[in-house]
Amino acid sequence: MPYIDPERDQFNAFKELPCDQPVNMLNLVKLRKNVVYADGTETTGAEAYSTYSLKSGPFFQRAGGRIIWRGEPQVMLIGPQEEAWDLAFIARYPTASAFLEMITDPDYQVVMKHRQAAVETSRLLRCAELECDADFG
Repeated sequence: MPYIDPERDQFNAFKELPCDQPVNMLNLVKLRKNVVYADGTETTGAEAYSTYSLKSGPFFQRAGGRIIWRGEPQVMLIGPQEEAWDLAFIARYPTASAFLEMITDPDYQVVMKHRQAAVETSRLLRCAELECDADFG
């Protein structure tokens, strides 16, 4: 089953958590090989996602978001082998409210068509920050 947008219950659970704290959003993305938009325009998933990244950048910056880690997935060491990812990154937002404001902005939602076209499936995990030391304590 593809996971591209949050389900209503998931979105409600997100909104029930504290909104005034920083959040880190772990993103795992698998792109479609080929994309055909509703108007017949054809491109690749990578190109459509690049368009999404470019057009969503101003909204992301206005929300105070920044990418704090980006990596190239190489091999699934633990987990289902069929879950191969093209992109992995962590986006940090100063508050969950800032993230919510961004994704509910009507102009941002217009830009989302590029992400929805590009993505075959994805995972988006909200993470709160925890204190840690060198031994995982």
